[in-house]
Amino acid sequence: MAHKQILVAPSLLSADFSHMAEGIRLIEKGGGDWVHLDVMDGSFVPNITFGPPMVAALRPHTRLFFDAHLMIAHPERYVEKFVEAGADGVTIHFESIVHVHRTLGEIRRLGAKVGVSIVPSTPAETLSEVLCDVDLVLVMTVNPGFGGQELIPRTLEKVRVLDALRHEHQYRYLIQVDGGINRDTCRQAVGAGADVLVAGSAVFRAENPQAEIDRLRCRPARAGEL
Repeated sequence: MAHKQILVAPSLLSADFSHMAEGIRLIEKGGGDWVHLDVMDGSFVPNITFGPPMVAALRPHTRLFFDAHLMIAHPERYVEKFVEAGADGVTIHFESIVHVHRTLGEIRRLGAKVGVSIVPSTPAETLSEVLCDVDLVLVMTVNPGFGGQELIPRTLEKVRVLDALRHEHQYRYLIQVDGGINRDTCRQAVGAGADVLVAGSAVFRAENPQAEIDRLRCRPARAGEL
């Protein structure tokens, strides 16, 4: 674990929506690696956040990787709009679309990194036919829709399965976890095989976000920091 590079992708879902650009600056100042964009439509998940115009408005404020997580019905209708708006990677939900392979191919054609995600009730093995086609697999460790939830421990078994499949078949995808990730659960997630940690409340509600991001990378905070 000590030698593994862990990426931290703070989620703007927990930022102040009236000062989203300030949320971007907090992520940059804190040393975050990616900006995680939780896109919700009130249909696939029980909440509504923002769409491509918000992504386009935020794009000039940073060069950090924009990690767009589309928790929406019919994502095939919108992937191009999100890439045009500035998303560097687009993750769609396996459960949200019939022709997953086709849409993953379209994301690749558009020049973005390709991601696929599963909710807690979906087995990791369901993804077996598309694992060779993706750059990222996102395991939801809570039921998606709202921030601030507690991690569901058994979801980490799916991370272990995906890590084993990655080694067995020499796939190169990163494994991302999202939901209930904080200084207490990050080591469990990384120990299971996660490479990218999405954290919202843990970062944006921290007294010292920079120190919190350091802790999420499973290393101690800098001297003198809380």
